[in-house]
Amino acid sequence: MGYNYDAELATLLEFLPDTSLTISNPVQARAEFLQLLSLLTADLDTSGVVIEDRMIAGPAGAPDVPVRVYTPEGLNATVPGILHIHGGGFVIGNLDGEQGTCLALSRSLGVVVVSVDYRLAPETPYPGPLEDCYAALEWTSTHSAQLHIDPARLAVFGLSAGGGLSAATALLARDRGGPPICFQYLGIPELDDRLQTPSMQRFVDTPMWNRPNAELSWDFYLGEQYQRGADDVPYHAAPARAEDLSGLPPAYASTMEFDPLRDEGITYALRLLQAGVATELHSFPGTFHGSTLFATAEISRRETAEMFAVLRRALRINP
Repeated sequence: MGYNYDAELATLLEFLPDTSLTISNPVQARAEFLQLLSLLTADLDTSGVVIEDRMIAGPAGAPDVPVRVYTPEGLNATVPGILHIHGGGFVIGNLDGEQGTCLALSRSLGVVVVSVDYRLAPETPYPGPLEDCYAALEWTSTHSAQLHIDPARLAVFGLSAGGGLSAATALLARDRGGPPICFQYLGIPELDDRLQTPSMQRFVDTPMWNRPNAELSWDFYLGEQYQRGADDVPYHAAPARAEDLSGLPPAYASTMEFDPLRDEGITYALRLLQAGVATELHSFPGTFHGSTLFATAEISRRETAEMFAVLRRALRINP
């Protein structure tokens, strides 16, 4: 199927190897995804940020969870914090995959970023990955003084499956009376296992993400305990299923025009608004899932500038 991609993005696509990544073989997909990212994020500038890898206590009975902490160099004041949850369809991705984003957030905003390396499906299905994220939230809040984080200005941030896990972490924190979250940044979020939206049914061959991958992603994430699309799938697994979205932190949601996840992100943002949650929604024209990786395109620069502007306002950071 032909798509009316932004002209710059279409040109950049021609110069890359095949971007029709499939996750049917998770081990192979992880290697191929990191190879693609290495082409797009070569020679990262780490100046101005102190990077520290830590191991924190995992959920009860589970292994410890690796986290990577990004701290502005020379920090001697209390600043906002961001819990960063990487994307990858619940199946691929690690702490290295989105290091460029974490560095940019810490350096440009002057905040502390804690990135969590949650366990991946299918080896660890729901609720394992979500519980790892929640453990990282609790650890970040509990150690806020040590980390120089203002616990009243702690946000969750994720793209793709990371956006879905960020939404689920916010729901879990609300339901458990857990650490307060001041803001949820839901970038191109993966939220709905039912796969019934028009965009999900239409976009079967788009770059980076498509319906076949979405089907595999949910099958792997839900594991043997739940069946994709069945009535008993919990809303903590698929936040789009939550009937009550009240009491959640303010949110920002972004969606891409030619992304199978587009409509579920838009619907979730509208339902947050209807539940009384302050929410901003932006759907970017001519884009596809993950197109922000093509950082030189003007539309990608707009997305990035907006990300920083949104987070500055949400975290009450002075210009």
